[in-house]
Amino acid sequence: MKTAELVVEPGREAQSFPEGGKRVLIYVVYDRRGDVEDYIAYALDNLRDHVDTIIAVVNGVLTERGRDVLDKVADRVLVRENRGFDIWGYKDGIDALGEDLSDYDELILANDTWYGPVGSFAPVFDRMDRSRLHFWGMTDHVRVEPNPFTNDGYLAYHLQSYWLAVRKEMFQSPEWRAYWRDLPRMDSYSDAVAKHEAVFTERFTGFGFVGEVAFPTLTDRIENHAVLYPAQLVEQGCPTLKRRAFFQWPPYLDHLGVIGKWGLDAAERHGYPMDLIWTDLARNVAPHTLNADAALLSVLPGDQPPYDPSRPMRTVVIAHVFYEDMLDEILARAELLPGDFDLVVTAADENAAGRIRQALAGWQARGSIEVRAVTSNNGRDQSAFLIDCRDVVRNGGYDLLVKIHSKRSPQDASNAAGHFKAHQFDNLLGSTEAVAAAVSLFQHEPRLGIAYPPMVHVGYGTIGHAWWANRPAFVEMCAHLGIRVPVDEGSPLAPFGSMYIARPQALEALFAELWSPDDFGDQEAYVDGGLAHVLERIPSYAAGESGYYTRTIATATYFSVSHTALEYDLDQFTFTMPDTTMHQINFLQRLGQLGSANLEDFAYIFARTRLPYAEPKMKRVFGGLRRVRRALSSSR
Repeated sequence: MKTAELVVEPGREAQSFPEGGKRVLIYVVYDRRGDVEDYIAYALDNLRDHVDTIIAVVNGVLTERGRDVLDKVADRVLVRENRGFDIWGYKDGIDALGEDLSDYDELILANDTWYGPVGSFAPVFDRMDRSRLHFWGMTDHVRVEPNPFTNDGYLAYHLQSYWLAVRKEMFQSPEWRAYWRDLPRMDSYSDAVAKHEAVFTERFTGFGFVGEVAFPTLTDRIENHAVLYPAQLVEQGCPTLKRRAFFQWPPYLDHLGVIGKWGLDAAERHGYPMDLIWTDLARNVAPHTLNADAALLSVLPGDQPPYDPSRPMRTVVIAHVFYEDMLDEILARAELLPGDFDLVVTAADENAAGRIRQALAGWQARGSIEVRAVTSNNGRDQSAFLIDCRDVVRNGGYDLLVKIHSKRSPQDASNAAGHFKAHQFDNLLGSTEAVAAAVSLFQHEPRLGIAYPPMVHVGYGTIGHAWWANRPAFVEMCAHLGIRVPVDEGSPLAPFGSMYIARPQALEALFAELWSPDDFGDQEAYVDGGLAHVLERIPSYAAGESGYYTRTIATATYFSVSHTALEYDLDQFTFTMPDTTMHQINFLQRLGQLGSANLEDFAYIFARTRLPYAEPKMKRVFGGLRRVRRALSSSR
């Protein structure tokens, strides 16, 4: 084994996998909803060429749909209490096999934390079958000293537990039976690592069994290479792509220079059906986190595939026009769309609707035109869309909808309001080329559900605060609507300003509800915490529940303003603090946790701000203080 130079005990002669041998797979699944995502079925279906028996072990509940999925790809399905993580799931699968395990030549223990096969499983099976060994893993982790979970000793070199294959001599040994018989209780993720994953390899090589890794660690750095080097592993032929790279905390990946998109691009180059990944990520990753980890922001027009006029998308523009003097501007924006489109305009009352119909009489339409007076204007564009256009969205047969409205923000300062309006219209419907590029994204990305401008920040204190007072009501509303997509802790990924392009089916969770004007309250209810402001933040989460992801879209002109302002603001915000952005964020988060930052943190920042010439000396002094404090803490 790589890095494990141990003498094999007498009688421990390692063997290659026998020709015509039999394999059994124990595959552990966990899903918060009790569902089974389609990437799991794909993995098990492809493993069928290499294993004779598949036992799926479900931690927690299993829905009827989930059962149906697993019944088609597994020979046996076990549902167990969600305790002990995947490790105790493996144990229950082994116990369920009982004496039948002796019928097999190799046992694979795997879980659902990876996508695959990226490429094919065949090359790795062919290579490892020829190897004389007792057990093997797909990837490994280097030795870490001190142990990060205990702060003393070491974390042993180990094969990672999401994929371990064990041959007959080992799983028929008394050491194997004793290991699983005495498996300790595991109540946390760190328990699963410290009490099994980091123990298993050293334990069995210590007994004289021979282990190997299929795709060794790529560098000498102490890192989780399976998560942090996904593209490189895929290019080496590794058929498993770890999911964690796409829901890891974005500042951590940024700190290590990891670009999650590169792993996704590598999977696509090697022929993996990407819709399986996107559907899973959309449903199970907080949208703002996914937007950052997968780099789901498109500068338009850019390097996306060109708009294909031979594949037109049946489109409807739904425009709420409260400020009638903006009608011409809204029509001009809509005319930038490629191809034909229908137009539905909602107006504040029947008198306004009559005036708008008259104004539209001479307009050169590219489809049908309908003007509707809203039931009530209390919810403004939100209620007009969800109540008065429900039939259009659910039953109109459209491939795409464009939701816009006459935005003015009179309550805000003039410059800020003007920028917000331009931010919305220019990024969403800025030019013929940019709009065609936006539509082409939907043509070429079947799981793209909604696209809209990034969060406005120039003139608005949205960064870090864009929930305002809406998060508690948002969480309650998601539960009511059956949306179980994880909710972002920081600002939500949302179409602030309520303008976007979307597939109607991506908004099904919103339109399945029969909303009433009374739900929105009167004009005084149009405040943070009110239904309209809560619903403004929901579209991406609704889309995610249906398996559709979000892209943010912007023009290069916008970014020349936005990025430079944001970069300078961040620089001013952080230059007084030590270390990297990730560590600065950690420090500030500690500040917010009941003032748990310590005295030397504050003193260091003060010294750096007021006495910059003393920084090198202060760094040494306070670094020493931190080391003393850690030593005292560990000795208690």
